[in-house]
Amino acid sequence: MYGYKCEYCEGTVQPRTVKREAFKHRDGFVILEDVTIGVCDNCGNRYYSAEILHAVHAIATGAKSPERTEQIPVAHA
Repeated sequence: MYGYKCEYCEGTVQPRTVKREAFKHRDGFVILEDVTIGVCDNCGNRYYSAEILHAVHAIATGAKSPERTEQIPVAHA
């Protein structure tokens, strides 16, 4: 799945396991932990598999329950 060229530069997308990755969904925010994503080795652009995006959608819409929830502070700057 990895090893393809980045769509923004001449870099190569490599797999990287990240501790936490936050996703904005129309129904809210979802954080996935210990997930492997694609990251360009040149510009750092992030790429997500369909499996990851389906998981985010399922959690955001309530089709799948999250393991836990966390509060996110919100303020005006």
